[in-house]
Amino acid sequence: MSTSVQPFHLAIPVSNLEACRTFYRDVLGCEEGRSSDHWVDFNFFGHQLVIHYKPKEDATDLHTNAVDGKAVPVPHFGVVLAWDTFHTFAADLERKNVTFVIAPYVRFEGLVGEQATMFFYDPSGNALEFKAFKDVSQLFAK
Repeated sequence: MSTSVQPFHLAIPVSNLEACRTFYRDVLGCEEGRSSDHWVDFNFFGHQLVIHYKPKEDATDLHTNAVDGKAVPVPHFGVVLAWDTFHTFAADLERKNVTFVIAPYVRFEGLVGEQATMFFYDPSGNALEFKAFKDVSQLFAK
């Protein structure tokens, strides 16, 4: 497999386009790109994220899996950041009063695959995970 990483494209549903536009732009710091009345493109840490308006559904089927005794939301998406960038970003989110589902912490400390991780929701309930590896070459280590 090639080690050259190309940007991914991800389109997600949001029930409040303006609240999510503000969240991704002002809270996460993503540069806004093209848009219409029903969708907005963002530069999501070098990747293309598109939020698409979708009316809110009555039933919410939130699912979690237990990891390290924590309830990890499924599905979720995010980005692997550099170690120092992760910690700076986490501190910025805390200053902006982001409510964490799982607050920033370090998993596998001192072991293969040591990583920092955090989870939170956008205003439409999409779960995001940001993480960083102490040694990024261990991203897929067993």
